[in-house]
Amino acid sequence: METFLRNTSSNIALVLEGIAVTVVVFGSLASIVTLLRRASGERGALLVRHARLRLGRWLVLGLEFQLAADVIRTAIAPSWQELGQLAAVATIRTALNYFLERDLADITSPAPEREPYGPHAQAEAVA
Repeated sequence: METFLRNTSSNIALVLEGIAVTVVVFGSLASIVTLLRRASGERGALLVRHARLRLGRWLVLGLEFQLAADVIRTAIAPSWQELGQLAAVATIRTALNYFLERDLADITSPAPEREPYGPHAQAEAVA
C-alpha cells in the first residue's frame, strides 16, 4: 500500500509539473503574440504593459501548479534532507508568487496623479 501511495503521489506531482510547464509555455506564447502586434508611441507602451500583465498572470498560475506538486512531494519525501530541499523550493516559489502578484497589482492599478515639480511649480501652485 505504501509503495502504491508513493508511486501514485509521484505520478500526480509529475502531471502537475507538466501542467505548470504547459501553462508557462502557453502564457509566454500568448505574450509574444501580444508583443508582435506592437504599435508605435503610446499604443506600443500599452501593448507592452498588456503583454507583461498577461505573462504575469500565466506565470502565477504556473507557480500555483508547481507549488501543488511540491506539497504532494512532501508527502512522499523519504528523508529530512529531501523534505528540507522541498521546503526551500516551496518557500522560494511562494515568494516569487507573492512578488509577481504584487507586480500585477501595481500594473493594473491606475497611475497616481503627478505633482508638478521644478522652479515654476511652486509659483504655479501659488497663483
